Amino acid sequence: MDGLDFRIATLGETTIDSPIQFSKVHEGSIANYVSDKERVIYTVDTVCDSSPQQFDPCELMEKAGPREKVYFKPSDVHAAIVTCGGLCPGLNDVMRAIVMCLWYRYGVRRISGVQYGYRGFISRFGLKMRVLTPEIVLDIHRDGGTILGSSRGYGNEAVEIVNTLQRLGINILFVIGGDGTLRGALGISEEVKKRGLKTAIVGIPKTIDNDLSFVQASFGFATAVAKAAEVIAAAHTEAKGAPNGIGLVQVMGRQSGHIAAATALARNDVNFVLVPEVPFALDGNNGLLAHLANRLVQRGHAVILVAEGAGQEFLAQTNAVDASGNKELADIGRYLQHHICDYFKKKNIEINLKFIDPSYIIRAAPANTTDSVYCERLGSNAVHAAMTGRTEVLIGLVHDQYVHIPIRLAVSRRNVIDPHGSLWRDVIDATGQPVLMTN
Repeated sequence: MDGLDFRIATLGETTIDSPIQFSKVHEGSIANYVSDKERVIYTVDTVCDSSPQQFDPCELMEKAGPREKVYFKPSDVHAAIVTCGGLCPGLNDVMRAIVMCLWYRYGVRRISGVQYGYRGFISRFGLKMRVLTPEIVLDIHRDGGTILGSSRGYGNEAVEIVNTLQRLGINILFVIGGDGTLRGALGISEEVKKRGLKTAIVGIPKTIDNDLSFVQASFGFATAVAKAAEVIAAAHTEAKGAPNGIGLVQVMGRQSGHIAAATALARNDVNFVLVPEVPFALDGNNGLLAHLANRLVQRGHAVILVAEGAGQEFLAQTNAVDASGNKELADIGRYLQHHICDYFKKKNIEINLKFIDPSYIIRAAPANTTDSVYCERLGSNAVHAAMTGRTEVLIGLVHDQYVHIPIRLAVSRRNVIDPHGSLWRDVIDATGQPVLMTN
C-alpha cells in the first residue's frame, strides 16, 4: 500500500443527535446511517496465488454519508462555499446540493457564498459575501459556470483568509476546486489549527482534467468528454468532406491526457491521440507526420486529438506560471497546425486542415445528467462530513463508493495516464495508431 494513510482529521467527539432521522440497522424500507466502522479497500488488484492481504485500519477509506451523531449544532453553524480555479461543468450543481442539504436536512440557516474564489476573502478586493438560500440556488444547476464567480490564486494568503473566517464566524468551509485550490485549503486548515479554531474544511474534487489522485473521477469530466466527443464528430465530418482532410482538435489536459483518451474511446473517429504522458516524435520514419501521410494515402482523411500539455518539448519554454502556480503552456495545437501544413507543402501534397479548440466552450457548459447525479451526491456527502466535524477531507468516489479522502493525500501526486496500463492500451486499439511514435 506504499504507506498510504487514509485517516481523517476531526474537530472533536460527535455528541449531538443528528436532525436526520434514519435507522440504526438494516431493516425494513427505512434508510440507515453510515457507521464510522464502515470502510472501503483502496487497492483491489491481486493475483491468484498471493496470500490474503491484511489491512491496517489506516489503509482503509471511510465510507461517506450521514452519521447518527454530529459535531455541530445546526443553529451554531455558519457555512461558506467557495469555487476556485477555472470553470467546470457542475459547479452550480454542487453548490445547490450543499445548500439544499444544509438547509432542509440539517436546518442550517446561515450559508454564505464567497465571490471569485479565494480573493473573496481578501479585504483589498472589497468583495462581499452572498447570502445563499434554497430560493437563490433553486435553478442554478441549469446553467454552466458558477453564480459566485471564480478565480485563480490567493490560496497562499491563509492568514487573511482565516481572519475573514474568524470575523464572520464561519465554522464550515466548503472548498470546490482542484489541486492548487486544495493545497490552499490545507494552508487555511493549518492556520485554523494554529489559532485553535473549530472550523471544518471540506473539499469537493473539481478538475476538468481529472488529475486528482485517489478519486475515481472529478465532477465535470463526464460532461467534458461528452462535449469533446461532439467536436470530434464535427472534425471527422470536415475531414471526410475534403481531399486529404485533416481534423485537428485540441482539448484541455495540462499534465494528464484523460479527456483526450476518453474522448477517443467515446467516438472511435480519432486516428492519433497525443497526450503529455506519452512522448512522440514529429519527424522521422516513425514520427507523427510520416504516419499521418500514410493514413492519408490509405484512407484520404485523418483526425488528430491533442491534449494541451502534449509535445511541449517542441516549443519555446518559459518559467512563467499562472495565478494558481501552474506552468504556462505553449500552444501545441497551433504549432501542430503550422508544422503539418509546412510538411505537406514541402512535399507538394494538398491537404485541407481544420483546427478546432473547444476548451472554453466545454468547460462553460452545464453539467450533463451523469455529472448532475455525481454533483448532487458529492455535495450532500460533503455536508454530512462537515456536520460530523471532519476536516481536511475530500469527498470522492472510489470503486463506486463515496468515501472520505485526506486532502493531503489527494494532492500528493497527480492522476496521470499510465502508458503501460489498460486505458492507454485501449486507446491504441481504438485509434489504430502505432504503440510508439518515436525514432
